[in-house]
Amino acid sequence: MDAVINTLYTVWNQICYAVSNIGFFDLVDIAILSYIIYKSIGFLRETRAGQLVKGIIILVAIYFIADWWDLITVNWLLSKVMDAAIIAIAVIFQPELRRILEKVGRTNFGKGQIFENDVNSMSVCIDHVSKAAATMQEKRIGALIVFENRTQLGEIISTGTVINAEPSVSMINNVFFPKSPLHDGAMIVRDGRLYAAGCILPLTQREDLSAQLGTRHRAAIGMTENSDAVVLVVSEETGTISIAVNGQITRDYNPVSAGAELKRLLLEAEQKEKKSFVTSILERIKPRKKEGKE
Repeated sequence: MDAVINTLYTVWNQICYAVSNIGFFDLVDIAILSYIIYKSIGFLRETRAGQLVKGIIILVAIYFIADWWDLITVNWLLSKVMDAAIIAIAVIFQPELRRILEKVGRTNFGKGQIFENDVNSMSVCIDHVSKAAATMQEKRIGALIVFENRTQLGEIISTGTVINAEPSVSMINNVFFPKSPLHDGAMIVRDGRLYAAGCILPLTQREDLSAQLGTRHRAAIGMTENSDAVVLVVSEETGTISIAVNGQITRDYNPVSAGAELKRLLLEAEQKEKKSFVTSILERIKPRKKEGKE
């Protein structure tokens, strides 16, 4: 008992010493660490990793209890588990760790800014997609169209067939026509071209989604959880047009509003970032007026 009291007293003195000597950069350090912990908790709540973390915490608690009560067999068994804990965590949390790294790696320099000709080609492609969506909505034809953004989708493209075709309403409708060879997968749009079709997308692991969302919708959400792509979905059962981005899906678009939303997500935000980037560069290189007498 005395050992426990002495330990608590020592810890309390260390805390008081640390608080009394805290500085500005210490506050910055604490703020960054708090933000990381906050985002980590939010991430764990949104995925199945939260249940795994609870299991690990329980094992750690049992380990300390076994050590405290001198439970030799349990302590030995858990110590062997702890030795391989780092490798086990890397294997168990591989999907979650990959998703985190992909999100961290999304920067404005990954793919580069969209130039004027790319904006025009993407705008034309969106117009063709929205017109094709109108036909598919009317005829209840399911469709899944992924617009590649900065994150390259090479792994997804490799699961399908590269077509690299100019966008057209007839081409899009032919790809998703029932019983066509490529209708049961996703189409990938890259740089304003219909780049690949029949591609397989990762399904979301979320369990809080509505039962009304089928496999196409879950694939769209899963794709946007793992990349910054924008995905348009046409439901085969209801003809409802939906758009997924950043792991969230919005529904009940008509062809016109869907086209407008795609342009907002893919073009307007990109153009604003391009202008702000160019403006910042010009401000840095703009020559300053010399002071003094002329």
